[in-house]
Amino acid sequence: MFDSFWTLFAHDIGIDLGTVNTLVAIKGKGIVIREPSVVAIHKKTRQVLAVGTDAKRMLGRTPAVIEAIRPLRDGVISDFDTTEAMLRHFIQKVHQNPKGSGFRLPRIARPRVVIGIPSGVTEVERRAVQDAALSAGARQAFLIEEPMAAAIGAGLKIEDPEGNFIVDIGGGTTEIAVISLGGLVLNRSLRVAGDEMDQDIINYMRMRYGVLIGERTAEDIKIELGSATVQTHEKEAVVRGRELASGLPKSIRISTAEIREAISETIMQIVSSIHDILEETPPELLSDILERGIVLTGGGALIKGLDKRISDETKMPVLVADDPLTTVVRGCSKVLDDLDLLSKVKVTGGLR
Repeated sequence: MFDSFWTLFAHDIGIDLGTVNTLVAIKGKGIVIREPSVVAIHKKTRQVLAVGTDAKRMLGRTPAVIEAIRPLRDGVISDFDTTEAMLRHFIQKVHQNPKGSGFRLPRIARPRVVIGIPSGVTEVERRAVQDAALSAGARQAFLIEEPMAAAIGAGLKIEDPEGNFIVDIGGGTTEIAVISLGGLVLNRSLRVAGDEMDQDIINYMRMRYGVLIGERTAEDIKIELGSATVQTHEKEAVVRGRELASGLPKSIRISTAEIREAISETIMQIVSSIHDILEETPPELLSDILERGIVLTGGGALIKGLDKRISDETKMPVLVADDPLTTVVRGCSKVLDDLDLLSKVKVTGGLR
């Protein structure tokens, strides 16, 4: 009865609190927010000036008194206060304009929140995420591990007694897990993912061409030219940066092959870890995975040819989930509709 009272004022929401992007889905309504995990603050007053897309535009372009920061690193909170401010902004944004009515919900609105977290985080790191959500205005904050959320979002039958193999390649972490009977049989959380690929590209441009580029440029190059295998139609792009020797702007034309070389070591680390988990998987579950295939989710799943590369290395079929960027937040949203499933998969829960 008491919980029903709250639902009159608040939308229950699922959150994929990512290192690079934060996605928010409303129970029964789908994804409503998809914005960068960036916050711009005034250095002296610590006042929040912008969040999300507006803040990302400021990266590398701010005056001395403004700092644009990413409050999460490698999938965990590196700046608690800024993370809290970002979560509060997104929770309030969800409740400002429900159904496009223009009606603003009262300040009493405090939703239940389900948040996906990396499977390898410590108890302290889990508590930090939960406390940030509660401080940001949630009345309850439940945490579920990202590979489990990704599997639910991808539509895998996680409660069956068969094995499912999920690989979620995000910005800060790569989550690899074998799931059966609603639990993680084996899992590994690598702090090697999209951010490392961006850094690989920055290092490559500096070492090969003596040109310094920023994180945003590196990410754009990865999206446009990144690949894990030789492509039928190799592409080229012009990259602009600062020449280290002269300090002046310089344009360089680079190819898909060069970016493939730049990110190859990070790709190999991910493939090697998948191979290691397969070696540890019980034979009964391994036969299920051979039949069902390895499922790729997360932004890294969009790297061209990555599915083929993993398949060639593991001799397993590999599938890319539908809309892999949103599987975690869709999984978080789905468990809000199935409280029995939430009780099985949640890491911890809290009520303020």
